[in-house]
Order: sequence, then structure tokens, then C-alpha cells
Amino acid sequence: MAVSSGGGGVLRPLAADGSPTGPPERAADLAAEIAARERAQPPRWVWSAGRLHYPRLLRAGVRISQCHDLELVESLLLGHAARHGEPRSLAAAYARVRGVAVPDDVPDAGPAAQPSLFDATGAGTAAEPGTGSAAAAAEDIDAVVAVHRDQVRRIAAAEHPGRMALLAAAESAGGLIAAEMAHHGLPWRADVHDRLLTDLLGPRPGGGGRHGVGLRPRRLQALADEVVAAFDGRPVNPDSPAQIVRAFRSAGVTVASARSSVLRDVDHPAVAPLLEYKELARLHAAHGWAWLDTWVRDGRFRPEYIVGGVVSGRWATRGGGALQIPKVLRRAVVADPGWVLVVADAAQLEPRVLAALAGDEAFAAAAAHGDLYAALADAFGGARDKAKIALLSAMYGGATGDAISLLGVLRQRFPAAAGYVEAAARAGEAGRVVRSRLGRTCPPPSPTWRERVSGPSGGAVARSRGRFTRNFVVQASAADWALALLAVARRRLADLASPAPAAERPHLVFFQHDELIVHTPKEHADAVVAAVRAAATEAGQLVFGPTPVVFPLEIAVVDCYADAK
Repeated sequence: MAVSSGGGGVLRPLAADGSPTGPPERAADLAAEIAARERAQPPRWVWSAGRLHYPRLLRAGVRISQCHDLELVESLLLGHAARHGEPRSLAAAYARVRGVAVPDDVPDAGPAAQPSLFDATGAGTAAEPGTGSAAAAAEDIDAVVAVHRDQVRRIAAAEHPGRMALLAAAESAGGLIAAEMAHHGLPWRADVHDRLLTDLLGPRPGGGGRHGVGLRPRRLQALADEVVAAFDGRPVNPDSPAQIVRAFRSAGVTVASARSSVLRDVDHPAVAPLLEYKELARLHAAHGWAWLDTWVRDGRFRPEYIVGGVVSGRWATRGGGALQIPKVLRRAVVADPGWVLVVADAAQLEPRVLAALAGDEAFAAAAAHGDLYAALADAFGGARDKAKIALLSAMYGGATGDAISLLGVLRQRFPAAAGYVEAAARAGEAGRVVRSRLGRTCPPPSPTWRERVSGPSGGAVARSRGRFTRNFVVQASAADWALALLAVARRRLADLASPAPAAERPHLVFFQHDELIVHTPKEHADAVVAAVRAAATEAGQLVFGPTPVVFPLEIAVVDCYADAK
């Protein structure tokens, strides 16, 4: 598919190897043509970037079943070749295919600034193939076809082509899901949010410019005054770490920094109000009234998700902080009348992923139980907390104190599991790259790293990278599973209540690392729970193949997100 301005575009059928099976077909109304083909027999659409095209389709009431997102897949393939950070747009990928100079990616200003590709009055832009004029659309379809065929070839040449193909499909599905979640939005009660802020901070401050920025709410000002009083009237700005450190020094107390973790061990009357001030100030700055004005519209929080925004494959967001919703504000996430929230959280995901990755039979058998740490406790004298410490030390490195001996027990009882992450650490220390289960690849070391590793502190530098690669293989593989979970859950949810209009069906509205939320009519809640549980099992089989490891989900059906856990 190549999109042009004026609502039209060009379609061309492709074979599995990416070769064309028919001539280009012009569509005057591309959204209507896509909708018609989805109703008849949904194809797998190939397009330059779902982030550009899919929001417009969703606004037109068109949902697609599956796609191949050239931009997302190009990023995966560049990473697999240890070429992280190179331009990934259709224009850049097409330039690489032709062997010409590769243009930089155009900075993304967000969905509001994107051209109206499916609007009849849209102006489009010639900066990106796939978004140019109708006259250039035939050229654009050649770019789409050529890049797709090249990506199919590179996937087939990957270390594990089947896994890489699955990763490309899952990442592309993630692009669809991200757009759909932004379209549907997370139900959010602005009145409840305002009331929570008022209870914690006092009334919303007035004046001080737009949103009252620059003025402290009443509770914050009271705490700031308590801090000053605790330092015998010495003027101290609690927002200034340097002033806090100097104030303590003047009071005869030496502190390394103004961090909360440091201050908690200090015996001084200023500590209590300072710690409370820091906590409330963070809430006010990150999710206060200014956030509410900016991000909540018509009862919905609509963040812009960035698929694979973190090198491990985890998602990020562009503004809004959707992946860090404070617990205190979850009370504002409330289902619509007659609807509920199905909140699913993967239990002890990363240790289970390690068990599946390593193929350690004893470890995998333990991971077949509900509470993995409890199942491993017998190896540590029946102490669940010691089993947890040992596993976290194995995955994250940097073991100290009791963790060193506990890690030794883990190596003895579960040598394959311990050996898997230690092999990844040795690869990192040696400057090699490591991959997730499906093929997502960590960045190679920089030239600066190679210089430092040969210097006097080279051992510490190497070990630091080893800790990164040790964790990467587990965290990135957990991201593989979570992405597969999302893709499978989306497909299964689409089958529920299918005769009903799309707006009245269950839909995903939130995703955070290993947690998802489905907003659903209450009568479909049980079916949604069953679909999500089945998706977790299917995702485990897709990513890891036959394994005794189970991936249980803790699922709650609630009216309010705060009641889920």
C-alpha cells in the first residue's frame, strides 16, 4: 500500500517472498477500499509506517487485522545487524536498497502534526515516500514493494529466520495496538483526579500563568515553611538539592546528596517535611493539574505509545508518562457505566522467561508452579525470600553480601539457568552482542567503550557491560513474550461480540511492560478473562516452543484500576 494525499493511494498484491503478483491498483478512496477488503478477506497490509497511517483509518472507522510495518521492521533488522540508530524510514530503507545516500529520518512532532493522509483536503508531504502527491503514488508503491522484498530477504537470512519473522509480525501488530489504544483512550475521570490532587496538595493554585505553573499548592508551601523552620529560619528552597545539602552542612550534618534514599538515614527535624515535600512535588510536577489539562480529553487519557522505544523492546511514550501512573491516581481510572476493566498482570515474568530460555529441567519444573519463588525455596532451606534474591542476582548481576552465597546455591542446583545468563555476561564483557529469544539485539559497544576497556579501569568497564547483557537476554525476551501476548490477545478479543459495532466491543486500552488493561462491556468480562489467559499460554508456545514453564496472569475485573491490586 502507498498512500497519497486527497484520500487516495495505490495497492499492489504481493507473494510471500515479496514479489508482485499483479499490477498496481489505484484507489480513489483508500480508506473505503481497505474497509471493503477487510470485510471480504482480510489481507496482510504492507505500509511504510502504521504510526502515520493507522490513526487516520481508525478515525474513519476502519480497523485492519494485520500488517507488515516497514519502519518498525527496518529498525529490528538494523539492530539485528548491529546498526542501531540508523535511519529507519521508508525513504531511508529505499535508499539502502538502491545503494544511494541515506536521508535522515524526519523528526516526529507527534500525531497532531502528521499530514491528513486519508482526508480529502489533506495536503500531504513529499518528504516521506508513501505520503506524497497522487502523481507520485506510483513511485511510492515501487518503494514499498522494493523495501518489503528486501526485508523478507533479510529476515530469511537471520540467525533464526522463523523467530525473526515472528518478531517482525509481533512488532507490526504492536504498532496497530499502540494506535488503537491511543484511539480508544484509557477511561479517566478528571473530576476524581482533581479531587485527589486537592486532598493531597490543597486547592489548585491560581494565577502564575497558564495552569498556575510557578505557584506552590497550599500543602507544598506549608511543608516548605516547615523545612525553613527546621533549619532555624535559614532560607532553603526544597526544590534545590544544592541548597538542601548546604543547609544540612550548616546544621552540622554531612549528607552526600539530597536524594530521599540518603535523607531517610539522617536524624534531623527537616527530614520528615523534606521527604513528604519531595513525594508530593513529584506528583504535582508529573501528574498535577497541568498534566490533567494537557492529557485528558472527553474522559480519556490518550498517550502516544512508542513501540520498541527502549532497546530491550519495551515500549515508551512521548509525553504523558503513561507507563508510570502513580498508584494514588489510579483511583481516577474508572470504567464507563455498564463497562468494566479487566486488568491482567504477568506474575514473576522474568524468572519464568529465564527458565524457558535456559531449558533447565529442574528450574523449568519449578516454574510450572504458581509461585516460582516458593517452588524454589527448598533449594534455599525453605526460604522464599532467599530464592528471590538469588534469582534477581543471577539476572541483574552485582551480587553482594548474602546474595553471593545464595547465587552459589542457584548455580549448583540450576546450572543451566545460571550458565545461560553468565554466558550472556561473558559475551558482553568481551564486546559481543547478545539477542533476545526472537532476535532483538543489544547495541554493540562504542569505540569509547573499547578504549576504556583497555585502560586501567578496564575490568570494571567490562563487568558493567556484562551486567547489561546479562539482563538484556532476559528482559528483551520477556518483552518478546509480552508483545506476543498483546498480539494474540488483540486477535482473540476481535472475535468477541463481533456482530456489535467496534465501539461496543472489548478493546485494549493500556499496556505497561507485563500488564495490560481491557475495557469491556460488563457482559463480556468472563469471555475477556478467558481470552487473555489463553493468549498468555499461546504467547508462551509461540515464543519459546514446547516448554513446561507456565506464564500465569493475575487478573482482576474491576470498575476502578486502583481496586485491581
